[in-house]
Amino acid sequence: MPQQSNSPTVLIAPSDMLIELVAILRSGELSADIVSTFANVLIATVIVAVLGFAVGVVIHAMPWLRSSIEPLLASYYAVPTFMFYPVFIVLLGVGSAPIIAIAVLLAIVAMITATLDGLDRIPGVLRKTARMYHLSRLRTSVLIELPAASPYLFTGVKLAVAYSFIGVIASEFILSGSGLGYAIAYAYNNFENRKMYALMLLVLVAATAVNSALNAVDSRLQARQLR
Repeated sequence: MPQQSNSPTVLIAPSDMLIELVAILRSGELSADIVSTFANVLIATVIVAVLGFAVGVVIHAMPWLRSSIEPLLASYYAVPTFMFYPVFIVLLGVGSAPIIAIAVLLAIVAMITATLDGLDRIPGVLRKTARMYHLSRLRTSVLIELPAASPYLFTGVKLAVAYSFIGVIASEFILSGSGLGYAIAYAYNNFENRKMYALMLLVLVAATAVNSALNAVDSRLQARQLR
């Protein structure tokens, strides 16, 4: 039975990962890749949050549409999203656009589902108040539904961030010539294990920090709703 190797060429200590990460950040050699990845994640998350909320509002307002689409939403993640990458290359060209499109495609259903859940839980009296003041559908969505559903929407935003990280970095890992995913794959293929693990640590720390910040905001919203 083969024995696991403790060689530093296979796995390095977390302290060494941190030291190497600090060295990479100080040298600036991968600054462009780091900025590119985080910018793509941010753009994808914003698109998912806005578009997912808008689509969720439309679906919620049309019960017949919702009954038709909900089975598709339930089975959506059984579809391998990356198979659409060639289509995005043809439509959007090579670069950040198809990577962002993959991330949006991967994350948007989580935001739509969270929006539907949030809208289902809005007290009916709020919508009656909007009708009393003759608010338009857009104003009702922005002024009434968005604030009332915000604690539930934050669940969708947190999932959107997670899926955007996965979509962007996985796309860069397999299909791109830049970004953190590409840098990790390049380091792996060239046996630069210290750099590979350092960049993996950077992704882990960044994702954890963003989700911790979102959890803090989410806790405040939940506490305010319980008052």
